[in-house]
Amino acid sequence: MRLPARLLVVTDRLGAPHGLPAALDAALAGGARWVWFRERDLPGDARRRLGETVACRVHDAGARLTVGGDPALAAELGADGVHLPAGCDAAAIKRARGFLHEAALVGVSAHSVAEIEAAAAAGADYATLSPVFETPSKPGYGPALGVEGIRDAAGRAGRMPVLALGGVHPERAAGLIAAGAAGIAVMGGIMSVPDPAAALKAYASALAPLSP
Repeated sequence: MRLPARLLVVTDRLGAPHGLPAALDAALAGGARWVWFRERDLPGDARRRLGETVACRVHDAGARLTVGGDPALAAELGADGVHLPAGCDAAAIKRARGFLHEAALVGVSAHSVAEIEAAAAAGADYATLSPVFETPSKPGYGPALGVEGIRDAAGRAGRMPVLALGGVHPERAAGLIAAGAAGIAVMGGIMSVPDPAAALKAYASALAPLSP
């Protein structure tokens, strides 16, 4: 499975100092090519309206959009995929595919090697593993798994790509890719900084020499 990019940018309107649209515009200007619209705490109508804003910006930039947790909203927004919560089984993944176009990706969150194995067995196209390092955005998901956690997960994922999420700074990218990660997912490191475009470029520069 070939992913849209090595870097998946995860939205966070609450952490963005100048608001989500401004942070997203800056990240896209910096070269973001794959965005996960999260914001799962918003009520349905508010999330839909914000999603429409995000989808327009992402697609106008020629990037790919994944919507968190809601296959129907993903279809409504013309998204390129959906990202489901941990514990989804094969039936849930199959239902999600029914909303989406043939080339769309169905991703799954995982917080342990066992959940990575389950996601692969259920037919997910990719999975995020978190928290890889300590991060305030991932409380309650257990201890940081570290580079060895990525190594173990990648070894048990079969052909399913695994993305490292949680506390991933640019200088950590090389070690994670060497351990078997197909890419990285980043939220606070891009959304919560004063200059998301510069942050995006730092991540992209760290990943560029690692591309196949």
